[in-house]
This record gives sequence, structure tokens and C-alpha cells, in this order.
Amino acid sequence: MGKLTEIRWHARGGQGAKTASLLLADAAFNTGNYVQGFPEYGPERMGAPITAYNRISSEKITIHSNIYEPDFVVVMDESLIDSINVTLGLKDEGAIIVNTERPWKEVREQFKDYGGSVFTINAREISESTLGKYFPNTPLLAAVVKVSKIMEVEEFIQTMEDSFKHKFASKPEVIMGNMNALKRSMEEVRGYED
Repeated sequence: MGKLTEIRWHARGGQGAKTASLLLADAAFNTGNYVQGFPEYGPERMGAPITAYNRISSEKITIHSNIYEPDFVVVMDESLIDSINVTLGLKDEGAIIVNTERPWKEVREQFKDYGGSVFTINAREISESTLGKYFPNTPLLAAVVKVSKIMEVEEFIQTMEDSFKHKFASKPEVIMGNMNALKRSMEEVRGYED
């Protein structure tokens, strides 16, 4: 199999992890990759922890299971860090991306036992200022593309704009808000390679 990138999303029901994983799969597919995007949840309710996954590869994907050793982990709700081992199986060559208002150094200290890179983004502030509501999935979607380098930024932005124009044809303000959220997130994701 060619270059395979595996991503695990940790969130609470209603935060958009499933949607983000599906949007990422669509964007990667539209740039010529083989993809998988799927959630893992049972009868959980709004606010309960959920997990979603992505596999992206330049060659056909023959694995059909959850992801146990991801290259990247996205944490949409930082309160999950205290109750779930979000770095379980996370490769040291990869990275974790956390939605937080806290300074990067403070978050990095929380993951001192993890040898890989840690990145942060304030998805709340970005989504509230660009979309008018708290939708962390759009900013975190852009952050994972920027950090993982799974596709060219320009190609991703164009693919997402085309997707939003199709889905929200009658709501141009939603298209503009989402595009602004994506672009700001690309600029505001913080972290360092360790």
C-alpha cells in the first residue's frame, strides 16, 4: 500500500467529528486519493464521547477496522483529555491537535509522556467569529490538513469551496463563513515539531 495516513478524531456528540471526518474523506477523494471516513458510536447522546476515523492513501485501502495506531489525533473537546487516553497508540512521528484556548506550552506539558508533536487551535473563537456559532469541526478540519500535509493547502481550499457551494447554494453567507474559518485556521494553528 502507498503512503497511508490514519487519523482519529475524539469529540462529544454534536460537535461535528463525524461530519469533519466525512468532509476530509470527500476532500481527499477529490484530490485523487483513496479514502475512508467513518464514526464509531453506539446509542450515545448529545455530549457523550464519540470517535471518528479517516484513512487516506495513494493506493487502494484494504484495511476495514478501527484505527489503533493513528498518525494524527484531533481532540475537539479538551475535557476529554482527562477521561480518555487520547494519545493511545499515537505514533511519535505523528501529532496531536487540540481545540483549546490555553497557551500551547501549557497543553504540551499535559502531554509530556507523548514523544510526538503537539498543536493547538482555538476553534471556538474562530468558529464564533466567522460562523456566528460554535462549530469546531470546520477549524479543526483545516488544522488537520495543515499539520498532516495530506494534501496541498490550495487544493484543499478549492475542494472545500466547491463542496460548500454545492451544499449551501442558497446560503452564500454560510459558504463565506466556512471559507473564512478554514483560511483563518490554517494561519492560527500553533505548535512545534518535537
